[in-house]
Amino acid sequence: MAVTAKQIAAKTQAAEALLAVFPAPSGEAGWASAARVAARDRLLAMGAPGRRDEYWKFTDPTALTAQKPLRSDDLRSSGPPAFNQVDALRLVFVDGEFQADRSDAPEVEGVEFQRLSDALAADIHWAKDVFSVLEEAGQTPVDRPLAALNTAVAREGFAIRVTGKAARPINLLYLHTDPDSDAAIRHVIKLEAGAEATVLENGPAAARFNKVMEVSIGDDATFNHVRVQGRDHDRTAGTGTFARLGARSAFKSFTLTVNGRLTRNEAVIEFTGDDAIAHIAGASAGDGDFHHDDTVFITHDALRCESRQVFKKVLRGAARGVFQGKILVKEGAQKTDGYQISQALLLSDHAEFNAKPELEIYADDVVCSHGSTCGSVDETALFYLRSRGVPLEAAQTMLVQAFLDEAVQEVEDDEIADVIRDRVAEWMSRRTLSE
Repeated sequence: MAVTAKQIAAKTQAAEALLAVFPAPSGEAGWASAARVAARDRLLAMGAPGRRDEYWKFTDPTALTAQKPLRSDDLRSSGPPAFNQVDALRLVFVDGEFQADRSDAPEVEGVEFQRLSDALAADIHWAKDVFSVLEEAGQTPVDRPLAALNTAVAREGFAIRVTGKAARPINLLYLHTDPDSDAAIRHVIKLEAGAEATVLENGPAAARFNKVMEVSIGDDATFNHVRVQGRDHDRTAGTGTFARLGARSAFKSFTLTVNGRLTRNEAVIEFTGDDAIAHIAGASAGDGDFHHDDTVFITHDALRCESRQVFKKVLRGAARGVFQGKILVKEGAQKTDGYQISQALLLSDHAEFNAKPELEIYADDVVCSHGSTCGSVDETALFYLRSRGVPLEAAQTMLVQAFLDEAVQEVEDDEIADVIRDRVAEWMSRRTLSE
């Protein structure tokens, strides 16, 4: 359906309104200011996202594009932060503002830290080769307006340069205290050749949260990323992860999402060096008006690279899940191995799962596959457990946890994987699955 001039004008006006929500960054170096202006121009040219956009037809972006965020009154804390027991450096943000007095001193062997505002104020800085560069490249062939907005306005976040093997993980903790908070955070991460780091993220962050992470991974470097999104239900979030992989490098990311009125996680991954690996996985569970969207775009532009996408969703009540995943294999990217699976477990008649898996291949020596399924709890497995004396509720819980655990297994660190499993069990313990 053709887009009319009136619709284009409405999208542009909505983009202008979004830009007006945040104060314009100031005091930055020329290169950073130029990147901000270019991002602003990109956003105005593409307009704010709308339901007529191909990659937004399953998700209504209104809550993410309104001039004011939906109020989030659910500020209750149901226990300590997810990675509280993990030996990690903790950097704390409250409603999008960094809190130095609540954070650890940003010192880890093999890692250099700098506040984003300080990095963007430097005339000469390594971040020039990463900040906005990966996001801009990720705008082709699909517009990602929320990421462009973040580039234009985000002032908080960290520039992190990993020069060796990080001595311990980096834990980015996002706390939420203001029911009307509207936060934009940007992290710029560069791993030098042979470096290795693990970044953890958790917490509700704000009533509305726009976060982008750009990760440049050098040759033979490894980046591990584990994120927990929850627990308050009223929050809305739109996140973007942009990764560029060098030769023989590895990018591994896992996200657990429980609760949340609206969450859209986008990931754009590009192979630029041979023999690299990218694994991205997610497990989500929600009920009521829960809406969760995973949108992934992986570009193979090098030899013998492997990509793997594993996404599992458990949906109850009127909950909705979305998965849009694409693997693009460019001409010459021979020996590509691309795998993609998305599955949903529907625990009620009103739950809904929309999937759009895509393969676009221009090389002739590849192994690529995708699959997507949805359905209810396996009645045969349920009968087996019930016949051995397992109560109905306990049997259903076991099967749901086993279903999600196929995605959790993508987390290589056993300690961190157990934290994820505990969060899943906690969510299950607060709900009755049988209708």
